[in-house]
Amino acid sequence: MSSVLVVGYDPQAIPGGDGEALGAALDAELVRFGEQGIDAAVALVVFDESAASVLVASLTERPWDVVVVGGGIRKTEQLLPLFEQTVNLIRRHAPQAAIAFNTGIGDSVEAAQRWL
Repeated sequence: MSSVLVVGYDPQAIPGGDGEALGAALDAELVRFGEQGIDAAVALVVFDESAASVLVASLTERPWDVVVVGGGIRKTEQLLPLFEQTVNLIRRHAPQAAIAFNTGIGDSVEAAQRWL
């Protein structure tokens, strides 16, 4: 079975965001992964000193086939350092994994499938 790690910005930490709705959308996407026969997990980070340890723990949990980096990390200019840190940690701690990018929570399965 293929394995995918989705790395995203914690929806509960988005100021003015609807964390519950974003969390529900992420849960729905995990169900879609399962329907495709893909074992998927999520690592949610915030832009602080905890991000690296959360990412390293998730990346080294097991060998991942693909790591999907969410748009919340990539698309926000203020999070550029977090995006760079994320890509470099993936390269270092999951070098066997392809790196994919979604456009939003709802197309993480398709992003991963491009590399499976």
